[in-house]
Amino acid sequence: MGMLLQGKRVFITGASSGIGAALAREFARQGANVALGARRADRLEALAEEIRAAGGEALALPCDVTDRPSLDAAFARAAEAWGGVDVAVANAGFGVSGPMARLTTADYRRQLETNVFGVIDTAYAAMPYLEAAKGRLVLVSSVLGRVGSPGTSAYCVSKFAVTGLAESIVYELAERGVGVTMVTPGLIESEFRSVDNAGQRHEDMSDPAPRWLVMPTARAARLVVRAAARGRFEVILTRHGKLAVFLNRHFPRTFRWAMGRLTRGRMDRIEQRKRGRINREGG
Repeated sequence: MGMLLQGKRVFITGASSGIGAALAREFARQGANVALGARRADRLEALAEEIRAAGGEALALPCDVTDRPSLDAAFARAAEAWGGVDVAVANAGFGVSGPMARLTTADYRRQLETNVFGVIDTAYAAMPYLEAAKGRLVLVSSVLGRVGSPGTSAYCVSKFAVTGLAESIVYELAERGVGVTMVTPGLIESEFRSVDNAGQRHEDMSDPAPRWLVMPTARAARLVVRAAARGRFEVILTRHGKLAVFLNRHFPRTFRWAMGRLTRGRMDRIEQRKRGRINREGG
């Protein structure tokens, strides 16, 4: 796989932490030049220095997926530095949680602005370079883009949209020589679950997810990079994620019945476990 990625030019959004940062390290380890896109410039520069110190090539390119001009400028800088972009990873996102009755239309709009329109604008910003390179677009969806879950309707809506986008444009982009890979993660080790409904991270928030269900980011990144290098359309991360998708796809009535039995009368407890006090106080 290393030879397949040697010298490839990869742009990753949401690269300042979590799976985005792990993807940057793994692509670089496999010989690719990596452009790091996110809002936190200090973290991007620290990661770029780490990659360069390990013998890789990296650029820190601060940008915001909800600000199309900043995306266009960041892609242009990467292309100018390396002569193009071969792989674009639309990874940036966050999660709004809470029951629909407690959320507002504004909460859903804020969720879609980053997780859907941010992904679409990343694809648009990348497309001229991907078409020129006959490259690959990697879209990060979620198991919750395949399976509904109580207390996460806003997030599910956004990720179902990304799944639908990937399932549709894979045919369109193939006509232009561009491949599509969709990443469908379950629970991955990250800062994701310490971010509130406004997209702000809380340093003191512990991860409410059971540790035995959480996949390390380094392993997740290896699986994603391998799938992209091999031209696979979808990679589902974690065993529980694969099981949930399988059961929902092949036994939907049974799956919904089981989900209903597990959650009936427990919605408050589910919400607390999903995001803890952050969303109860600051959401």
